[in-house]
Amino acid sequence: MATIVKTPSATWKAVIRKSGWPTIAKTFRTKRDAQDWARRTEDEMVRGLYIQRSASERMTLEAALKRYLADITPTKKPSSQKSERLKANTLIEHLGKYSLAALTPELVANYRDKRLNSLGRRGELISPNTVRLELALLGHLFTVSIQEWGLGLTYNPVQNIRKPSPGEGRSRRLDSEEEKRLFAVLRQHSNPMLAWIARIALETGMRSSEILTLTRSQVDVKRRLVHLTDTKNNEARLVPLTQAATEVFKQALNNPVRPLDCNLVFFGEPGKEGKRGPYVYTKVWNQAKKKAGLDDFRFHDLRHEAVSRLVEAGLSDQEVASISGHKSMQMLRRYTHLRAEDLVVKLDRMRNTNS
Repeated sequence: MATIVKTPSATWKAVIRKSGWPTIAKTFRTKRDAQDWARRTEDEMVRGLYIQRSASERMTLEAALKRYLADITPTKKPSSQKSERLKANTLIEHLGKYSLAALTPELVANYRDKRLNSLGRRGELISPNTVRLELALLGHLFTVSIQEWGLGLTYNPVQNIRKPSPGEGRSRRLDSEEEKRLFAVLRQHSNPMLAWIARIALETGMRSSEILTLTRSQVDVKRRLVHLTDTKNNEARLVPLTQAATEVFKQALNNPVRPLDCNLVFFGEPGKEGKRGPYVYTKVWNQAKKKAGLDDFRFHDLRHEAVSRLVEAGLSDQEVASISGHKSMQMLRRYTHLRAEDLVVKLDRMRNTNS
């Protein structure tokens, strides 16, 4: 039976002591509220449905996200860690003061709609995919809170709300004239690694992170293979090299300015501790593409272009996926954009063959 007592501050405290359960107490403004809570809680205990919610009622979303960033985020890749911190900051800004127990599907849906109608730093609407990823982080936070932290949450408020569509993949292709202009500018840069990494991306479809973390032992120019161990989906794979890619790797591996103690294929300047990390190309890449008149072209579009060319060359979806590292055919198709002009030529060839 619960004990209801009046406190010196004129509030009412309900205390429940029941065999087999920890002693729990909660304070209310009115005696009626204390009695209702005690009655409801004891009933849940009898039916075996009671969940202690006090931890989730005390912990704000801001505190939970900070714990997530400290405990869960460090187990992920550096690129994921950086993006998760940005998403967490956005969630804290809008929902951080709510307790985990107070966050309802309605509040999360309102957050979704507000974000979809907000402007980003460049004055453009926040993309649906950005909001989708923010909700994915929030949803995983609740999953961890329920399954691992034991915070007494009864459900995940993100689970059943509508998620924004990731949208269609970029369809930006690189035609032959643009390719000539781009690489002409890249080769003019004082550091040849800028042109080398761009050519490798275009020839192999490897991600920039996969290229930049390559060590010399991973590149086998004799067998024309690259062994990738640090990939986005954590699955190692072998990437076959075209003749052009092989020649680029030969130049990169024989780079005369490589320090003797550096094993990276594409290395940068020493940091504060004197250790060299991967080559930092973003700033000079952006300058080069603008000089080439390709302001709307992104480095990742080189991967799109490479995958599309592999498909156009006649490789099967399975063969392309084994090279590019896509885990699903659906994602592979989002990255593949065939030129309509090339399809017209193929149709003509088919007609000529059948006639």
